[in-house]
Amino acid sequence: MPSQELDQESAAWVRELGGTGSAREAAASRLHALLVRVARAECARRRTSLPERGRDEVDHLAMQAANDALMAILRKLPEFRGAARFTTWACKFVIFEVSTRIRRHAWRERRIEPDESVWDALPDAAPTALTTIATVELMTALQRAVREELTERQRQVFQAAAMDEVPIDVLAERLGSSRGAIYKILHDARSKLRRALIAAGHGEAMA
Repeated sequence: MPSQELDQESAAWVRELGGTGSAREAAASRLHALLVRVARAECARRRTSLPERGRDEVDHLAMQAANDALMAILRKLPEFRGAARFTTWACKFVIFEVSTRIRRHAWRERRIEPDESVWDALPDAAPTALTTIATVELMTALQRAVREELTERQRQVFQAAAMDEVPIDVLAERLGSSRGAIYKILHDARSKLRRALIAAGHGEAMA
């Protein structure tokens, strides 16, 4: 988008970051400082999500998030279209990076293993992936399908990713696999469960 179509401040950011030499370096340095401040504030807001040991690493986590966010912003600079102010657009990158790292820290020392008790909590506080499951009958049918239709590996991945909300990259690392392989297992498991629920008379219960 031509600079004149952006607000003055956003246009300056795009022009300087997209340039060369000392002007670009100075703009990148200013942006990095902003990202660090936002990252630290976001870490502080999410501090309770970190295990006790992880709280000592918050500043390092914030710096890593800011570094990676800056690299992503510079790569995607041509995609900026001015729908929001440049700094608002840029800060979304660092907030995403912080969120990803905090989730990884939260699971770093937790074990990933089957736990039948998770079913007891679903009717009252269902994770996002299961928000369509609203009745006891459907819950019972889903639990039976998980037990009878899925392989052991599929059950492990489905429970961890869809029910316990373990980050995919953490799950892949723990299982000695790749993100793509985990997504494939999860996709196959969901397909099996969808067919089983339809066969049991529950319609398109799973998206």
